[in-house]
Amino acid sequence: MTTSTRPDAPDREADVVELLIGQHMQIRDLFTEVQSAADEQRADAFARLVRLLAVHETAEEIVVHPAARRGIESGNDIVADRLAEEREAKEQLARLESLGTDDPDFLPGLALLRVAVLEHAHHEEAYEFRYLRQHYDADQLRSMAELVRTAEQAAPTHPHPGTESAAADLAEGPATALFDRVKDAVRSTMADQGK
Repeated sequence: MTTSTRPDAPDREADVVELLIGQHMQIRDLFTEVQSAADEQRADAFARLVRLLAVHETAEEIVVHPAARRGIESGNDIVADRLAEEREAKEQLARLESLGTDDPDFLPGLALLRVAVLEHAHHEEAYEFRYLRQHYDADQLRSMAELVRTAEQAAPTHPHPGTESAAADLAEGPATALFDRVKDAVRSTMADQGK
């Protein structure tokens, strides 16, 4: 099963909530694909999951969390909780990436990450997204979706756990994002050549 990891796959007219919920569904599907993939396909599926998680979270930190802070009562507390969840997931993801998909600890670690990420997505949908719909009009929500798509184009494609925010991610990258994309291209070329 091949799942698209293009973060902009949902309809261009989608608002930010529809866009991000669509990405949450892609993330769920990719976890299933990684868990059920044969050994030789697992690394590719995991690489797509890592990329989608990295760009998705960076875009949320740049666009959605600031909007939640501004527009939602108790927004600072809600965002602080989401950032703590994201930080933990980023650390787990980096650990799994360093293990490699053929390590015996990979699948148990992936199962723990899956629970944490899906719980985080549920919290975003329940505590952030529904309030965004209440506090921002349709044009604002569509504009936020466009900002998310733009942020995802510049975002790093791998987790950087020492970086505490998306603003820091973007301050470090474009260089970090460029390095990540070059590393991705080299890995892909090597995989295509069977090395």
